[in-house]
Amino acid sequence: MLCRRVAVLMTSFNRREFTLRSLRALDAQRGLEGLAVSVFLVDDGSTDGTSGAVAAEFPTVRVLRGDGTLYWNRGMRMAFEAALCEGFDAYVLLNDDTMLCEDAVRRLADACAALDIEGKTAIVVGSTRSAESGVLSYGGIRVRRQGLQISFEKVPPHAERLLECDTMNGNIVWIPAAVAQKVGNLDARFHHHFGDLDYGLRAQRAGFSVVAAPGYLGTCGNNAIQGTWRDTTLPLAKRWKSLLGPKGQPPREWLLFTRRHYGWRWPLYACSPYVKTLVSSLLAGGRRMAPMHETKSAEN
Repeated sequence: MLCRRVAVLMTSFNRREFTLRSLRALDAQRGLEGLAVSVFLVDDGSTDGTSGAVAAEFPTVRVLRGDGTLYWNRGMRMAFEAALCEGFDAYVLLNDDTMLCEDAVRRLADACAALDIEGKTAIVVGSTRSAESGVLSYGGIRVRRQGLQISFEKVPPHAERLLECDTMNGNIVWIPAAVAQKVGNLDARFHHHFGDLDYGLRAQRAGFSVVAAPGYLGTCGNNAIQGTWRDTTLPLAKRWKSLLGPKGQPPREWLLFTRRHYGWRWPLYACSPYVKTLVSSLLAGGRRMAPMHETKSAEN
């Protein structure tokens, strides 16, 4: 394995135990001969003692402080910026709720080395699955375009070979220095979502490949829809507030993403989440009202 200096980038907000577990899995990695790993963790204003707990157990981790307004993308951007200033051979995006397999980093590095031998420079994505169900949760993404439709589809990893993708989720991602130097950092205009998808698509546009590493490299559960704008059981006012918030699909950010990546279809998709939320809430409200009317009629 070629000698490399690798920066692992993380961000956290009030998820001390998740963060510590993820760091322990990173610390327990096997087969890192020839790799010098540095960790940059952004603590975005946590009030649960994340910074102190990390400093006590992992004193070599570089803890950067946020003010509580960064969310995932801007937190990862802060970590990325600090690492870029020092210069590394590779940058690894790692979610703080992702548990790495004990050879995950080695497998990422080996995949990158194999691509180097072929004269290719690519982002290497690690796939994760649910620890409970074993079902694919995050990893490589393919973009399907057909007529008016465009969809972002998860790519199940192949057991033995790399698979071409279009972009990725940012749970486990190896970004070679050559990609980072040309593509730059995550886009600061995104708060929480879209930054990882946008980065992969920008890298592809810059001439780099995005590939999914063989097999699964870790576990991570899917984000629940309960309590979010996708939850049709919530009143419309709550769904709408969540939709427009930093963890939903803020109009300016969604407009930027669709205009950048949806081609001629962007006007249709730019308004779709807002229209769908209104319509689905109205339909759900109608369904909830139906049993009340039926019960009243029966009583009469």
